[in-house]
Amino acid sequence: MLSINIICIGKLKEKYLRDAVEEYSKRMKPLCRLSIVELNEERVGDNPSDAQIKQTIAAESERIMQKLGRGDYVMALCVEGKIISSEELSQRIEDVSMTRNTVDLIIGSSWGLSDELKARADFKLSMGKMTFPHQLCRVMLLEQLYRAFQISKGTKYHK
Repeated sequence: MLSINIICIGKLKEKYLRDAVEEYSKRMKPLCRLSIVELNEERVGDNPSDAQIKQTIAAESERIMQKLGRGDYVMALCVEGKIISSEELSQRIEDVSMTRNTVDLIIGSSWGLSDELKARADFKLSMGKMTFPHQLCRVMLLEQLYRAFQISKGTKYHK
């Protein structure tokens, strides 16, 4: 069974988001081994300098890098990533599962991910051209992963 690790910066603050994550996590149990790893956000002031932002991105990305397995397939969610359909995500996961045991999906903080971490990624994924709160992205990603598995199974969930 494929292991899916969602490695993200920050904890979910809103109950409705935590409830949605819990629901999709429950739905995913028979489909894969799902793990959600929440790493602490770096603290910066209200008006951080460019140097502080760069330092924040570097520190958060370093903590993420420590969680990646050597042979894991890494997908980084970032604005310069590729926009793909639900069917394409399903096919990618199916293809990866033939050669790898674990997929790591990375959601950074609102500051983004370091260039080093993006370079480590096997695939860079974009959720679209619109900007979403990174906390909401976790729910959206889980729903799309659930949908991807349902597409692979040929169920009616995906219409």
